[in-house]
Amino acid sequence: MRNAVMWAVLGVSALGLAGQAGSAEKHLYWGDTHLHTSYSIDAYATGNYVTDPDTAFRYARGLPIINPVTHEKIRAQRPLDFLVVSDHAELMQLQVRLDEEDPDLLATPTGRRLEQLQKQNKRAVFGEVGQIIQGKGREMLTDLASDKVLGDAWQRQVEMADANNVPGKFTAFIGWEWSSAPDWSNLHRVIFTSADGATARKFLPYTSYVSNKPEDLWAYLDRTTKETGAQFVAIPHNSNMSNGKMFDRVDSEGRPITAEYARERARWEPVMEIAQSKGTSETDPALSPNDEFAGFEIRNKLLPGTPTPAYPGSFGRTALLQGLAFEQSLGVNPYKLGFVGSTDSHTGMTSTDEFHFYGKLESQITTTDRPQDRGAFPIWELSAAGLAGVWAEENTRQSLFDAFRRKEVYGTSGPRIALRVFGGFGFRPADAKAVDIGAIGYQHGVPMGGDLTKAPRGQAPSFLVHASKDELSGNLDRLQMIKGWVDAAGRTHEKVYDIAWSGKRHPDAQGHLPPVGSTVDVKTALYTNTIGDAQLAAVWRDPDFDPKVRAFYYVRVLEIPTPRQSLYDAVALKIDPAVTKAPLTIQERAWSSPIWYTP
Repeated sequence: MRNAVMWAVLGVSALGLAGQAGSAEKHLYWGDTHLHTSYSIDAYATGNYVTDPDTAFRYARGLPIINPVTHEKIRAQRPLDFLVVSDHAELMQLQVRLDEEDPDLLATPTGRRLEQLQKQNKRAVFGEVGQIIQGKGREMLTDLASDKVLGDAWQRQVEMADANNVPGKFTAFIGWEWSSAPDWSNLHRVIFTSADGATARKFLPYTSYVSNKPEDLWAYLDRTTKETGAQFVAIPHNSNMSNGKMFDRVDSEGRPITAEYARERARWEPVMEIAQSKGTSETDPALSPNDEFAGFEIRNKLLPGTPTPAYPGSFGRTALLQGLAFEQSLGVNPYKLGFVGSTDSHTGMTSTDEFHFYGKLESQITTTDRPQDRGAFPIWELSAAGLAGVWAEENTRQSLFDAFRRKEVYGTSGPRIALRVFGGFGFRPADAKAVDIGAIGYQHGVPMGGDLTKAPRGQAPSFLVHASKDELSGNLDRLQMIKGWVDAAGRTHEKVYDIAWSGKRHPDAQGHLPPVGSTVDVKTALYTNTIGDAQLAAVWRDPDFDPKVRAFYYVRVLEIPTPRQSLYDAVALKIDPAVTKAPLTIQERAWSSPIWYTP
């Protein structure tokens, strides 16, 4: 193994993986900030009629539930430490309450009409109310989206979250999704709060029916914070499907971004979702042609399935780069974003393991039905992703929430890869061999999400990085540092550095590291961990540092190739894997939140 340190594999408990011995101040907790249940109208319309938020929380906690399709008793292979049930605020619980013959809905003409339609065809209701999103059928909103109707739905959501919140053991966040999609460009945000139920009952979730402009959402969050004391985090997701609008250079009215816009956006949106079932949003080969691993789980399609180009405003790395340029010109960075992964599952169940992937939709749970899956989100196009790793003092709403605010969080494509990253100006190579990485990191630097300023005597920053494999997944291939910077003329640049790797490989004359290889048998969907390393660590100093230049640095960890969910399906179904039209293997990975350097 070259430029890396081998360690014994750390154990992962059901309630999180603690930091290295002696680093009791922060622990690693795993969760999903983006899960839908039968209370989301699109989840219900695609077959999820019974898996409500209470069931979702119970499954995440590791309690047995009934599989809604097969009716088997099941439980999560590994419980989570926290969960945000993020049902769409738009028409929250509509079809469930139609089934219940809710008197408030049946008291309206639209409610009575939809109840009769639902008895004939459950999916037809979604098509009917879906007109509202595109500005048609707005008269239905008077009946279906009144404060009374939404308030009753919100009360139920809050009660179920509070009932499952067990401080110190499991955190059930209160949240929702704001689902703005002008011209089918995905501008969705998940919003969650650290507030308890008593505070959450003082406000209603903001919907895109009120406004589909992010600026109005942020204004609502500001008002609600002042009125109730509730704190919020908004997480943009699926920027890859935004038609370049998620991280644009203009606001929602097409005007150039101002310093005020940048301040408000940075205030409410500290992190973005980098990986989920509908693809990754790190970067694209068209935008990062010198990054050989840029083409990972790419899905450049709009919500209806229409292909869309890889616009710069659709991806996190280009957003980070544009953020540096904005900071240089405006004095404020609107895109100072940390990274998390989450699922966007609509089954009510978080499933990110390739073998046990339930799919995004209820209709995809049964494996034998998958060859006929022809919807807007065919399962073999989807990713068994992702998860959020959070470094926090304790497993409580406030402690985890604070970690999101300071960006001491990271995303994975599904595996529980333990990752620590610290930046400073005094780390030494020997620090990578220390027993207590955390203690050294906090003492001599800042963690992921932090800031470095004013390099002493122009000294280049150094980074202490440590990663350990998921005990149930593949060994590690390499650690990479992704650097972005903006020059004096405002031009942006990026570079990928291999900083630690497994085996006895050597970079070639151009600095290219040979592939780690593969042990995957595509005939059996089996692999061995005979290549790669259980852990990798390094202290890396930027060899191209310019103390006058703004920059960001984030770490990407790659596993060795393992079977993708599409290959597992093909072998199980005894079909030609080519039928899936999907990759057969996958190099799972993790992305740290960046550390920024400001002159």
